[in-house]
Amino acid sequence: MSKGKVCLAYSGGLDTSCIAGWLIEQGYEVVAFMANIGQEEDFEAARAKALKIGCVEVHIEDVRETFVTEIIHPAIQANAIYENVYMLGTALARPIIARAQIAVAERTGCGFVSHGCTGKGNDQVRFELAFYALKPEIKVIAPWRDPSFFDRFVGRSALLAFAEERGIPVSQTKAKPFSEDENLAHISYEAGNLEDPFSSPPDDMWKLTADPRNAPDLPEEIEVDFKNGVPVALRSNETGDAPTDPLGLFLAFNKVARKHGVGRIDIVENRFIGVKSRGCYETPALTILRAAHIDLEGLVLDRDVRAARDQFITPKFSELVYNGSWFSPLTRMLLPAITASQVSVTGTVKLLLYKGTVRATGRKSEFSLYDEEGASMDQLGGFDPSWTSGFIEVSSIRFKKWAQVQAKLDAQD
Repeated sequence: MSKGKVCLAYSGGLDTSCIAGWLIEQGYEVVAFMANIGQEEDFEAARAKALKIGCVEVHIEDVRETFVTEIIHPAIQANAIYENVYMLGTALARPIIARAQIAVAERTGCGFVSHGCTGKGNDQVRFELAFYALKPEIKVIAPWRDPSFFDRFVGRSALLAFAEERGIPVSQTKAKPFSEDENLAHISYEAGNLEDPFSSPPDDMWKLTADPRNAPDLPEEIEVDFKNGVPVALRSNETGDAPTDPLGLFLAFNKVARKHGVGRIDIVENRFIGVKSRGCYETPALTILRAAHIDLEGLVLDRDVRAARDQFITPKFSELVYNGSWFSPLTRMLLPAITASQVSVTGTVKLLLYKGTVRATGRKSEFSLYDEEGASMDQLGGFDPSWTSGFIEVSSIRFKKWAQVQAKLDAQD
């Protein structure tokens, strides 16, 4: 007798293929859900694999456009980044995937949802917080936290053996046991020899970007247009204008960044659950767009607005995304503030791409706060230098007062 229907977030990879087989073995009817979120995947082959394993239905949902417009664009506007280096590629995708999975579960009458996230990782938190925010009554099956599963499958070699026994085809091998997660924004690599933080990643691990050492020997100049902090156009001196629809444009940024080896990082980060993790990431388009967006903001953002955004909104928003709190009340509060900060972030940035690097070489905007005459060292431009005397005098009041107090303190020593 069936224990019920479970909607499994299925990737076609080692973990979720084995989980699908295990859930069926436990007596569940498995509805396989796949999100087309920009990963390089043969979806029809994955569909056939899921059906071969024994899944009763397979649903493939294309969420790429909404991923760009609802998640990636706010991240660009906020300059979202975690621990000053990770551009949140995996975390950004989770809310869109979770929302689509819950929708499929509701359509197919599933009382359970399941995922292949490990018991030590962030994604279990990200998915499940989203599930419960979207459908509080849903039941979650997390195999990697179930002793009957993880005691049986101790390490990836046991999963590979199970797949071999069941005739489940998987791309992962014992010789290259990396755990990969790919979407439109990036790809991540974990496990294998990467678990030694001093072990260099092999050159053949990287999938998306050219090796910077082998990238073109000549730099490429591009121009990026923004409107209200959102990228709306890309022009290149080599390839001309890119598509202007949100998805096509983002893919064009990916293409040019990959060509020049832009977007590779290798880091050790602090996971939400408290352990440190080593991961390698390729984040091509976002690396270009974040650099361009930050540069344009220097031209158009008010100083106090930028400071408040950078000191509070950006780190808090990034932390919320990383920790799986996209659907939280605080994220809901911050998103309008991010939008409000971008009302004048419209203009064009010139960038030079060269062997893994991105460098801004110019910027312009109709909303520029830069006064060329006022900033010039060669002319007054309406600025009376004598004004600065009063400014310095007022600004120095507290310093003078503190100097008097410090003199008394020094006298007591």
